[in-house]
Amino acid sequence: MTNELTDPAPVGWSDLLSGRHGIYALVLAGGVTLHAVNMYIATTVMPSVIADIGGLDFYAWATTLFVVASILGAALAAKLLKRAGPRGAYVIAALLFGMGTLICSLAVNMPVMLVGRSIQGLGGGFLYALAYGLTRLVLPERLWGRVIALISAMFGIAALVGPAVGGVFAEYHAWRAAFWSLLPFVAAFTLIALSTLPRSSSDRNERAALPLPQLVLLTGAVLAVSAGSLVEDIAWNASGLGAALAMIALIALVEGRTEARLLPRNSFSIATPLGALYCTIALLMLGMQPEIFVPYLLQVLHGQSPLRAGYLAALMAIGWTIGSILSSRWQQSAGARLILLGPVLVLTGLVIFAAFVPLHGQGDLAILAPICAGLLLVGFGIGIAWPGLVTRIYRSAPATEQDLAAGGMTTVQLFAIAFGTALAGMVANIAGLAEPGGVAGASSAALWLAGIFAIAPMLAIAMAVRVLHLTGGRS
Repeated sequence: MTNELTDPAPVGWSDLLSGRHGIYALVLAGGVTLHAVNMYIATTVMPSVIADIGGLDFYAWATTLFVVASILGAALAAKLLKRAGPRGAYVIAALLFGMGTLICSLAVNMPVMLVGRSIQGLGGGFLYALAYGLTRLVLPERLWGRVIALISAMFGIAALVGPAVGGVFAEYHAWRAAFWSLLPFVAAFTLIALSTLPRSSSDRNERAALPLPQLVLLTGAVLAVSAGSLVEDIAWNASGLGAALAMIALIALVEGRTEARLLPRNSFSIATPLGALYCTIALLMLGMQPEIFVPYLLQVLHGQSPLRAGYLAALMAIGWTIGSILSSRWQQSAGARLILLGPVLVLTGLVIFAAFVPLHGQGDLAILAPICAGLLLVGFGIGIAWPGLVTRIYRSAPATEQDLAAGGMTTVQLFAIAFGTALAGMVANIAGLAEPGGVAGASSAALWLAGIFAIAPMLAIAMAVRVLHLTGGRS
């Protein structure tokens, strides 16, 4: 593990993007970019896939299984890193992603597509979690904030590039090409990883058995919350969420009694720095989940075309990118304040969302402009807090559990997104999105989504205060 002390001098992007550091940054950011762009491309071309090979009944499962496999990949990333080392872990992850992508491109029916999407998700989950895990292994501490910002920025770029690329392929009825077009990039990044990443690390890692009970419960929780969101029935939605919460409670119980863990010790207790940090990450992710209904709400209530509504919805991801980049610049002087400011801005953005999205504006700029500002604020708030939260996780984890801590960030993040997506669906349905539907249902759903999900950043503000108390408020 790189063990340089934090440099008091300002760190610029040139320090990260030059020499061997730049190659490492390219590998880490490149793997995340593949995962992120693929998510947007697949979502865009899936209607064309259904039209060609059928399988409408399994449409939602193409995303559900991808998410489940991604979370499992993130949860297993620490084990993969221990067994295969940095170079081997990254190559295995890239090859899995490439294999899944190839299967998707060759799929002749939906069951084959689901197999491909599952393998893709597993490889993508590995790539995403390993980017954080390898950051602390191959780069000095003074560059952590910069590379975390770069990794985060890839999702904003993907939100702009992915739908456009997928849309072009779908327009020309070439959805298979949308998948295999990623393969040359997979090959390139695999070769770079082979030639640059270290074969092993100097981490003092504990050797522990595979946490099989926790993995089974985690899979069950994700499937329960995902299945609960697939049916427009409130009782079914609530049952899925309740089952998922019960299984998470069981995971916490098992984690406290075994040496084979998914997360570092005491990560389920907010009385510890790691527990408070993970909880803050989860709450920030929950606060972002009304995003999934933004395209629909903008079309119904504000007269936007599907394409324009989709890109306006991407403002959250763009805000996250801008916030992360600026945060990496401000970390040394204001890192602690940014962790607290982040959830305050998320809450502000959701308040603006509640005030303007429910209005029936039909393209009125005086209403649309504040909506755009609110969406940007939600993403910006998460972005400016993110590098500080991640670097504190690195610093708070025991030396023997650094890899578990890094993988745990992605596991917690992805599960919070899956849980929040299902919760958003339930809230929208209760609020009348489907019944009575139309303008009245969309307006009610927008108000309730903003109101309910505003609770998450409120709790995150309190948790951020606790994080700063537990970590000494250091930058």
